[in-house]
Amino acid sequence: MTRHFGLLDASGKKTHRVNEVSSNVVSVLQAGAFFGALGSAPLSGADPSASARVPTLGISDVQVICAPGRLRLVLVEVMRDEGALTLSTPRISPKIGRIYTLWAFTVIFVAGAILTTVAEGSNGLACIYAGRVISGLGIGAISAVSPAYVSEWSIDGYGWNKRWKKLILHYLDGVGLHIRTGVNVWRVPFGFQLVPAGIMAIGLLTIKESPRWLASVGRNEQAIKNLAYLRKEPIDSESILSEMVEIEAAIEEERQARRGLGIKEAFFGKGNFIRFVIAFVIFLLQQWAGQNSDKAGLTSIGYSSQESSLLASGIYGVVKVVATAIFISFGVETLGRKLSLFISAMGMGTLFYIIGAILKTHPPPPVIDGVAPDPPPASRAMAGLLYIYVCFYSMGWGPLPWVYVSDIFPTRTRHYGLALASSSQWLWNFVVSKVTPDMISDLGYKIFIMFATVNIGAMGLFSLLVPETKGRSLEEMDVIFGSISAEQRQAHIDERTRADAHAHAKEKGSSDLSNSVDNKV
Repeated sequence: MTRHFGLLDASGKKTHRVNEVSSNVVSVLQAGAFFGALGSAPLSGADPSASARVPTLGISDVQVICAPGRLRLVLVEVMRDEGALTLSTPRISPKIGRIYTLWAFTVIFVAGAILTTVAEGSNGLACIYAGRVISGLGIGAISAVSPAYVSEWSIDGYGWNKRWKKLILHYLDGVGLHIRTGVNVWRVPFGFQLVPAGIMAIGLLTIKESPRWLASVGRNEQAIKNLAYLRKEPIDSESILSEMVEIEAAIEEERQARRGLGIKEAFFGKGNFIRFVIAFVIFLLQQWAGQNSDKAGLTSIGYSSQESSLLASGIYGVVKVVATAIFISFGVETLGRKLSLFISAMGMGTLFYIIGAILKTHPPPPVIDGVAPDPPPASRAMAGLLYIYVCFYSMGWGPLPWVYVSDIFPTRTRHYGLALASSSQWLWNFVVSKVTPDMISDLGYKIFIMFATVNIGAMGLFSLLVPETKGRSLEEMDVIFGSISAEQRQAHIDERTRADAHAHAKEKGSSDLSNSVDNKV
C-alpha cells in the first residue's frame, strides 16, 4: 500500500506521510463508528415514553394471558372501557426494529468495504478514507444494536466475541507473508471484510425479531410467536404466556419510569451527574490503557520483521481470548468490580514500567537496508511481559467497564448512560488510533512509561474511588449515588409495606364476608 500510493521516496524508504496515512486509515473508521452508534438508536429503539391502546380485550382474554393457575403481578395499566378491559402499551413508532437496523447497517458496511477494496489511482487514498468512514458507520451501529438484540434473546458472550474478532484480524495480517508485492497486499484484507459481512447479511434473513422489541411497539401477537419459536413451545403454552406477561410488565415499568424525563433531569438530577461522569471517564481511561497499541508496541520492542511481528501479535490475540474467557467464567463475580479494576490497573502499570526500563537499557537492533534482525533475548522477554500484561487487562479494564456502567444506571436513565458510554468509547478509540503511530515514533521507550503512569496513577486511583456494585440492586444504586437517602428509602419501603398489608387485610375481610353470605344462602 505504501508503494502503490506513493508513500516511499526514491530510495524506497518510507516518507513522513506513512504514520499520517496509517493513523488516518484506522482513526476515520472510529470516527464513523462514533456517529453510527449514535445514529442507530432512533431506528432500532422503541418509544417507551408514550402509550396507546391496543384492541379491546374481554375478561376471558385477560384470563388466558395471565395463565390460569399461576399468580403473577402484572404491572400494566388496566382500565375499564365499555364493560371490557384494555391494556396500555407503548405507542407503535416508525422505528424499524433490531433485525432491519442490523441488516441496513450491514449493507452500509459492505458498501464501505467495497469502496476501500476497489480504490485505485490518484484518488485511491480518498476512496479508502471515504470507504472506512462508511464502514465505520455500519460497525458503530452494529456494535450498538447487537448487544441489545442479543440481551433480549437472553444470550451472553458479546464481549468474548469481540476478542475473537481481534484474534482473526491478527492472523488476517499474515496475507503479506504470501503476497509480497502488488495491490493484493492490501486489497485482500480489505476485501475479506465482505466475507463476515455477507454471512451476517444472509444470517439476518433467517432469524426472528426480538420479542421484547415487538411487544414494545404493540405487535404482541408476533412477539408471542417469536417467543414460542425461541423456546420451542406452543404459542398457547402457560410458560410462553407467562413470560409474555413479564415482558409486558417490564416494558410498562420502563414507560412509567421514563415518563416526563427530560435531558436536564437525566443528566443533572440529584445523584445522576456523577454516574454520567463515571460512564465517560471509565472508557476514556480504558482506551488509554495501552492495549490498542499492541502491534505497534511489539514492533517498537524489536519485532520489526513481518513474520516475527505477526507471530507475536497472533500469540497476543490468543492469550487475550483465553484470559477473557477464564475471567468471564470464574472471576467477574468473585473478586468484585473495584478489586478487579484495581488489580488490573496495578498489574498493567507495573509491567509497563518494567518493559520501559528494559527497552531503555536494551534497545533492539536497528533495521539495516530494510532487513529486520531476529528479536534478541531482551525483546523476547518484553514480549512475554506484554502477554502477562494482556492477562491483567482481560481480568479488569478490558471487559468490566461495560459491566460497571450497566450496574450504576437505573431504568429511568439507562438509555442515556449507555449512549454516553458508547460514544466515549468510540471517541477515545479514535483519538488513540490517530496519535499512537506518532507517539511511538517520537517517544520510544517513554510511551511505555506514559501508559504505566496512566494505569497506576489514573486508573488505579479511579478504581479506589468508585463504589463497589457487586451484589447491589438497581434500587441500592440510588442510595449509593445520593439520589435518595437510606432513611428516605426505608421510609418508602415501610409505607409500601403498610399499604400492602392494609390492602391484603381489606381483601381478606371482603373474602370472609362473601363466604359468610354464601354460607347463609
